[in-house]
Amino acid sequence: MGGRSGMGRAAPGWMVVFDLDDTLYLERDFAFSGYRHLEQVVAAQSGVRGFGAACRTLFEAGVRRHVFDRACAELGLAAGPERIAQLVAGYRGHRPEIALCPDAARYLAQAPGPLGLITDGPETMQRNKISALGLQALIKHIRPTGAWGAGYGKPHPRAFREMEDKAPRGARLVYVADNPAKDFVTPRARGWAAVQILRPGAVHDPEPPGAGHAAHLRIQSLDELDPALAAWAA
Repeated sequence: MGGRSGMGRAAPGWMVVFDLDDTLYLERDFAFSGYRHLEQVVAAQSGVRGFGAACRTLFEAGVRRHVFDRACAELGLAAGPERIAQLVAGYRGHRPEIALCPDAARYLAQAPGPLGLITDGPETMQRNKISALGLQALIKHIRPTGAWGAGYGKPHPRAFREMEDKAPRGARLVYVADNPAKDFVTPRARGWAAVQILRPGAVHDPEPPGAGHAAHLRIQSLDELDPALAAWAA
C-alpha cells in the first residue's frame, strides 16, 4: 500500500503502542553497530583485528548464542568469563548507529494522536536505542520494562496496564510488534488489537507457538497499519 496522506489516521479512536526492536528499526542494525564498536575495543586491547567482522559473519550465518565466545575462538583470543562479560557490557552500553525504518519514520512523523512504546531488554541498552532513534520527540509514552528490574518483560501485564492508564478516554488500544512468542498474548487477553509486522531480516521466528499468541492482523509495513485497522474494526 502507499504512504499515508498526513490528513489523519484512517482508523480514528486508536492509541497505537509499538514494540521497538524489529518493529521501528531492524535489530540486526543494532547488532552490527555493536560489533563495529567491539572491533575497536578488541583491537585496542589486544592488537587483534577482525573481531567485528567475525561476529557479523556468525550473525549472518544464523548464530544467536555465544557469538563473542566463538569469535574469540576463531581469532585465537582467550574467552574467559571476564572478557566475555566485558564484551557484553560494551555491546549493550555502546551508543548505537541505527535508524528508523522508512515506513516507521513516516508513520511517527504524521501520527496525530499520542503513541506508546513498550520494549524489553536492559534499560541502558534500550534507552540508548531510543535516544539514537530520536523517539523521545515522537512517542509520548515510553516504557522500557528493564527499568523495573527482572520479571516485568513481556508477557507480564504491567507495561500494558500502564499504557491503558495513559490512553485517551474512550480510545481503543493496539500493540504493533514482531515476536509472537511473547508480544501478543497479553494485549489480546486484555482486549487490545494485536498487529504483527513482518520485516525482512527480523531476528525472531514469525510463527506463533499457539493460537493465543497470534496477532489479529499481519502487515508488511506501517504504511498498511491504519487501513488494516479500519477494515478489521468495521
